[in-house]
Amino acid sequence: MYATDLLYLIIGLVLFDYVIDQSLSFLNYKSSKNEVPDKLKGLYNEEEYQKSQKYQSARTRFGFITSLFSTALTLVVLSFGLFGVVDGMVSSWVSDPIIQSLVYFGVLFLLSDMINLPFSYYSTFVIEEKFGFNKTTLKTFVLDKIKGYVLAIVMGGILGYALLWLINELGANFWIYALVLITSFMLFMNVFYTSLILPLFNKLTPLEDGELKSKIQKYAESVAFPLTSIYVIDGSKRSSKANAFFSGLGRKKKIVLYDTLINDHSEEELVAVLAHEVGHFKKKHIIQGLVLGVIQMAITLFILSLFIFNLDLSEALGADRLAIHINLIAFGILYSPISRLTGLLMNVLSRKNEFEADAFASTTYDAKPLMAALKKLSVSSLSNLTPHPAFVFMNYSHPPLLQRLNAMEAYLKN
Repeated sequence: MYATDLLYLIIGLVLFDYVIDQSLSFLNYKSSKNEVPDKLKGLYNEEEYQKSQKYQSARTRFGFITSLFSTALTLVVLSFGLFGVVDGMVSSWVSDPIIQSLVYFGVLFLLSDMINLPFSYYSTFVIEEKFGFNKTTLKTFVLDKIKGYVLAIVMGGILGYALLWLINELGANFWIYALVLITSFMLFMNVFYTSLILPLFNKLTPLEDGELKSKIQKYAESVAFPLTSIYVIDGSKRSSKANAFFSGLGRKKKIVLYDTLINDHSEEELVAVLAHEVGHFKKKHIIQGLVLGVIQMAITLFILSLFIFNLDLSEALGADRLAIHINLIAFGILYSPISRLTGLLMNVLSRKNEFEADAFASTTYDAKPLMAALKKLSVSSLSNLTPHPAFVFMNYSHPPLLQRLNAMEAYLKN
């Protein structure tokens, strides 16, 4: 396939992805109902429900605008060979091929972030502010950007240099060693994310001694869960939305509760939420996700090894020479149908795992406080109670609220 044919194929895939994503978003947008579902009546009052509808509508319309802008910009860049133009500039600055690639990605990252900055600002300080979610100050917003840049330069630079060195030195066989490198990085992030990365952006505080901690420890002992660390994260620093998550492997396991979650829920509901997170551990969902992630990465890297040294790919994006960094961008677009399929399958599995974790919490603790907690979380986040099934199938990693409630109610009856 010649460079021109590849360019047409790449443009076609960009348009195809845009049409699919926006069609699903439109279906989801039109599926919203003006009345509260019967099962949730009493949970929302009319004013709160209308607010949730307006919030979902605002987010969706904003998504339409940002997607249109992003796709149009991508088509302009592809059509005018601007990836190649940037490559020509970078190659005139730097002679070393690995440093060239790193500088190239750095320039694209900076340009992309600057272009997206107004959209990010509007999302945070207009939409989220309007509906009462935003707690981020301008100072925090700017500091987050700076920290993100530093982290990208340090961690992205080290990992990127290692991967590019493998490609340049080992040729098509690089993918085996790259898989080992990336797998090691994934394990490192799973073990040390809450210890090394998260504290750069948020404050983690050990949960204070008291009734809540005692109930959590008592539950952990009842299910033989080796809980050593329970932390509270200052999520209210940026948003009023609440969450909880499980992190780490081996002795580095941590349960992290958002301060907003603790403030808005009863102790019984918090233990039930924690029981759900423990369910993911007990059902080996964490290990399962890691293994599948490694398999998925192996497939991606192997296919990449077949294309990475293709001159036509570089020329398709406007370069006049073989450029590894440009081929990585071209491959990312060409790989999108496979990526979409694997993402869909991972979402199906993730939704199944959520049902299993709910069932575990219902068995080992109590379904009722978990159901109450999920309802409160949906109300406080103004979540979409009636998403379109096609949008759920393609995009949701968690089942919609009503499906989870129905599953737990069925469990209670049995």
